[in-house]
Amino acid sequence: MKSRAATKIGPEPEGTTSNEEEVLVRQAQQGDEGAFERLYRWHVNRVYALCLRLCCDVVQAQELTQDAFVRAWERLDSFRHESAFSSWLYRLTVNVALGDRRSRQRRVAKLEEAQSMGGLNPGAEMPSPETRLDLEAAIALLPDGARQVFVLHDVEGYKHEEISRLVGIAPGTSKAHLHHARKVLKEQLAS
Repeated sequence: MKSRAATKIGPEPEGTTSNEEEVLVRQAQQGDEGAFERLYRWHVNRVYALCLRLCCDVVQAQELTQDAFVRAWERLDSFRHESAFSSWLYRLTVNVALGDRRSRQRRVAKLEEAQSMGGLNPGAEMPSPETRLDLEAAIALLPDGARQVFVLHDVEGYKHEEISRLVGIAPGTSKAHLHHARKVLKEQLAS
């Protein structure tokens, strides 16, 4: 696992300066698609990694990454240059991923309701988990709330107060989820 310092969100993407990024953001805000494309190239890998850790599905993470950049393009005028562009983009990405999760939960609830009314046949059984788990697989097995807080806090470096605002939970709940996630991961990885 990478150290927290290595994965913490930095002020600028690798190979660029904050001034260069600032100029590109301003150009993109004026409709320059080429400038936005360069911003995309600088940030796409980190955004994808964040999406993958939040949803634990490669195809869904790719879709969420594209959705995040589409939303960023649409809302670029709301970026006020009060923080780093990367911070704004990663918060937007978390919101896109959480919105997608809520949408999927609503669809699952409707499906379960239809199944309980006899309208649909139950789906196939889920495959059994592997006996030996690596860290990514162990993270994927965490309950949604614990996984989100673990990824945002320990992997991405957000503070509990920031997680509270992003996810819509109390800071104490964020701390409880993190404690639970660490405990479960320790047990899974020890076996």
